[in-house]
Amino acid sequence: QVQLVESGGGLVQPGGSLKLSCAASRSIASYKLMGWYRQAPGNVRELVATISTTSENTNTNYADSVKGRFTISRDDARGTLYLQMNSLKPEDTAVYYCHIPGVGNGYWGQGTQVTVSS
Repeated sequence: QVQLVESGGGLVQPGGSLKLSCAASRSIASYKLMGWYRQAPGNVRELVATISTTSENTNTNYADSVKGRFTISRDDARGTLYLQMNSLKPEDTAVYYCHIPGVGNGYWGQGTQVTVSS
């Protein structure tokens, strides 16, 4: 079992930046795959980015809509997953969730609201 707590959301103007954090209640070193999802009102939850780590390398993948603007990273020593979001657009407005695959639906945080508006 692991609990996840997201933070760092807020209101930002178009073109601005935010950095989201997802703090885990225990070490995340054993979790090779982690990801960020988002859900806008009236929409299904969608995958934003994933990061997978092996002993040899780290691979990241992004939704087409955020490529070149968002960067996912992890700090296993701090037990934290990050999402750096630059050049934010109004369509990025959503609740952002971190996720670790596991039994059933895996582990989810409670989400953090990101609102991009002038």
